This record gives sequence, C-alpha cells and structure tokens, in this order.
Amino acid sequence: MKKVLVVSYYFPPSGGPGVQRVLKSVKYLPQFGFKPVVLTVANGDFPAVDRSLMNEIPSDVKVVRTRIYEPYGLYRKLTGRKPGSAVDVENIPSGGRKKSAGPAERIAELIRSTLFIPDARIGWFPGAVTGGMRAIREEGIDIIYSSSPPYTSSLIARRIKKRTGIPWVMGLRDPWTGFISTPRRWFLPAAVDRHMERSCIERADAVEIAWEGIGKDLSGKYPEIGLSKIVHIPNGFDSEDYPETARPEGGKFTITYTGSLYGRRNPRTLLNAVKSLLKEGRLSRDDFQLVFAGRFGAEVREMFSEPELKGVIDVKGYLPHEESIRLLLQSDLLVLIVDESELSGEIVPGKVFEYIGARRPVIAFAPEGAAAGIIRSTRSGAVVSPADSENAKTAIMAVYSDFTRKKGKSTGPNGVFNPNEEVIRGYERKEAAKKLSQLFNKILEREDE
Repeated sequence: MKKVLVVSYYFPPSGGPGVQRVLKSVKYLPQFGFKPVVLTVANGDFPAVDRSLMNEIPSDVKVVRTRIYEPYGLYRKLTGRKPGSAVDVENIPSGGRKKSAGPAERIAELIRSTLFIPDARIGWFPGAVTGGMRAIREEGIDIIYSSSPPYTSSLIARRIKKRTGIPWVMGLRDPWTGFISTPRRWFLPAAVDRHMERSCIERADAVEIAWEGIGKDLSGKYPEIGLSKIVHIPNGFDSEDYPETARPEGGKFTITYTGSLYGRRNPRTLLNAVKSLLKEGRLSRDDFQLVFAGRFGAEVREMFSEPELKGVIDVKGYLPHEESIRLLLQSDLLVLIVDESELSGEIVPGKVFEYIGARRPVIAFAPEGAAAGIIRSTRSGAVVSPADSENAKTAIMAVYSDFTRKKGKSTGPNGVFNPNEEVIRGYERKEAAKKLSQLFNKILEREDE
C-alpha cells in the first residue's frame, strides 16, 4: 500500500467543519490503496473542540503531532477577551468590519495583518517541517497532501516537497487571498501573502479544491495556471454517521440551524419570516420551535434575544458532531445560510452535504449559483434569495402544512422535498476519497514516466 503524508492543522480533537474533510479522507483512503500518515498540531488553539472525533481515527493510522506557538492567548489578553473564547466569531457585524474595542483591538489587528502571514498558525511551521521530514524518513512516504485553511499547512507541504522532491497535492477548502476571511493588510504584507499563494500554486503538482468557485478565483488571479492542475472534489457526508432512527412522533415542528453565524452569515431573513408567521397566527407557539446549535457572533446573539422570539427559540452551544447529526434527524426543516460576499454564488458550505445526508427538507438562503444548484439537483428543499422573507415564509409553510397533516410525524416527500437518491449517493465521503486516490495515482504514474 502506498503512503500519503496528510498535513492538516484541523484534526481531532479539533471540531468544526474543517475537520470532517480530512478525517473522512483518512478513514477511507486505505480502501483505495493509500495509507495515511497524519501531520498535525499537538497543542492547537481550536475554535471548537470535539473529543468524540478521536474515536473515528483508524487505530492503524500514525498521527505525528508537533508543537505550535499560538498567538491567541496573548491576543485575548490584549483585547480583554475571556480565556478560551472563540475570536473568529465575536464582534463581527453584518457590515463586514469588526467593531473596534479601542486602541488595543486596533493594535492587535495591525499586528495580525502585518506579522502573521499567511495566518496566525505560522508558528506551527518550524516544528511541522521537522516532524514532516522525520515522517518522510521513517514511513517511506510516496505523496504529500495538505489541507488549507490555515494556509500555513500549504507552506509546510511546499517546504517538505522542496527538500524531498516528493509530489504534493495542495488541498484548498476556501480561497486564499482576497476571500471574506482574509485580513485587511496594507500593501507590503499583502504582497508577501500573494507571493506565498502564487509560490504554492506553482510548486504543487495539483490543486484539489472543495468547490468550483475556488478554481475560478485562482484562474482569475493566475491565468497562466493550466486547468488540468486544478481538480474539483466536492465535500460530502458519511452515511455511517447517521444512526437508523426516525424523528420522534408528536413533537413540535422544529426548524434547525447548525454551525457558525456571524457577520454576513446571519439569520436575519429567517427570523423576520418566523416573526411574521407567528404574528399572523400561521405558526403556533404551542407546537413550534426554532433551534440554533453552534458558535455565534455578538450581533447574531442580539437577534436571538428579540422579544418576538421569546419562548420559541432554543440557542445551544457547539455540539459534538455525533450530537449535531442526531439533532438534524430530529428536525423537520433545516436551514442553510450562504455568506454574503462577492463569491456568494460560488460558495458551497460543507454543511449543505451534511443536511442532504440527513434526508430532511432544507431551506437554503442562497443566491443563484453552486449551493442552490446542489439543493435543486438533489431535490432536497427550497432555495430562497438571502433577503426574501416572503418566499421564506412560503417555503416554511409548505413543510409546516405537511407536518400538521401528518400530526407530528416525520416529513416525507412533498412539493418542497423529494430527494433524488441517485444524485445524493454521489456525495458520499467514500466517493470523495476514491477520487482523491485516483488523483494521487495519476500524479505518481506521471512521476514514474
């Protein structure tokens, strides 16, 4: 069996969506001829922790953990935040700019955008390169695969490739420079960041992308890159994560969102629709609840506390992946919200596939584009323009009416939801791992010529 060195900052005990793509690849790649050796952090400052995912790491997979020098402890002290608080969702309003907490906040942001290039995980670079080189010597690695963000993972893989000549597949779950999560840098650090991005793109043997818009972004910035170098392997879901349980009968009609909400990814339109339906008496407070599970920014939490929603909204914290899946299966309607940005039409959140796998109706607040196309092709629910609360009301009532007719039983196929199983099965994580193994083999065969 060939061996692949997987370079990823996000790996259990880290939780969150960034973990799933790598973890499932590690789980299924051995079925297609590649044994993973994982290079990750020993002491990461993760936005979310899910220790239950440690049980999903195959027992025969070697995990090399090296130390990282994280700046977030100092950042929290400087800006007056609580120890361990998530800094990626706090105080980011829908206008897109962080609310300043004063001089300390501004100084911290200047330091971050100037010194931490390409991101605040650059302190992992020295230890990771050393650990990666040791793994190369001890394990007989055939190919390298990195997963970004953080983009430091790409720099680590690039350095190991340069030292060893081993082929490298650069994985991107989001675009690098110019994306909504990119810090606002002044011209010199921005130029350095762009140079790093270009260098990695040029030196990688292939660039594997999670959604097609990433490829369009790269082609626009670097038109000299050949299209054959960019390979799209979509995210997916793992059927083994879904227990064979039906939604309990007789419960309340439940609309659920799982994941993070902050800034331009916010539930304003959904909440407006729900408040209107409650006011009109079309939704009953006695048999309806709105559930949010995840991490939420300050502005979103203010939305949750509006008086009109009192008694019908249940705001949970971050849930382990297993509990999050169980919550989806116990719900009647799932909510997908795509970030508002220039790339909105191209963005495909990994959450969409988890929802599809749950086989529950979805209401997607998304512009026309990639995510909307997936919802329609799988016939998983309704697509609503991000600001269209009237059509959101229509979609909600279509599922609610079915719920009331069946008196609380699980929602079945209807005008909004009639899943296309053949298309849905194509998004299995195992299928993605198969495609990744085929890419690895193609590169290795090319190296042997």
